[in-house]
Amino acid sequence: MKFRFSIFILVLLLSIGSVAFADELTTEIQKSYDSITTFKADFSQTLTNAASKEREVRTGKITFKQPSLLHWESIKPEKELLIVGESIVWDYFPDDKLALKYRTKQLFNSKTMIKFISGKAKLEEDFVVENQGDDGGLTKLKLMPREPETGLVLAYVWVDQVKKMLTKILVVDFYGNGNEVTLSNIQIDPEVPDSLYEFTPPKGVDVEDNTKNE
Repeated sequence: MKFRFSIFILVLLLSIGSVAFADELTTEIQKSYDSITTFKADFSQTLTNAASKEREVRTGKITFKQPSLLHWESIKPEKELLIVGESIVWDYFPDDKLALKYRTKQLFNSKTMIKFISGKAKLEEDFVVENQGDDGGLTKLKLMPREPETGLVLAYVWVDQVKKMLTKILVVDFYGNGNEVTLSNIQIDPEVPDSLYEFTPPKGVDVEDNTKNE
């Protein structure tokens, strides 16, 4: 499947308003996230292949809107547009003239993911959380899934103590591959139109419809 975005990272971002931290930061972070309706940020994503040690760095912009709408646009080194709507997800590759279509629920088929996307996720229920203290001015948390999956055997999140937000997430899969996303230039509650989360494939684009594969 060509879908390149880390599902865990996607779900963690989509559920940002409902995640509960098993840590002393709980109260302040929860209040901050509960008050967020939208946010925009630049992102840098580093994909590391454990076998070859090769690294790919991708950059772009992300726009989130409650309850679970996401507009994720990769700009470099190649363009990709990921749009998560209420029921449909589009993954569009302009250079390949290819658009992949999914139902949102198809991408969150594990028990953990269902909890996240439904807004019922609690880190202390799905993970063993270890506060590893200060790391470059951020609070680092280690997440060990209680039910490991191929795509997620270990994760780390870094929390900005001032903004009370996740600013970096690292996911490690069964093969030791790393997927790290860092957010910067975060804007809280900007005006965001619903049309940003709608997508119509341009003419001449091949559409791979996976909504029937249920």
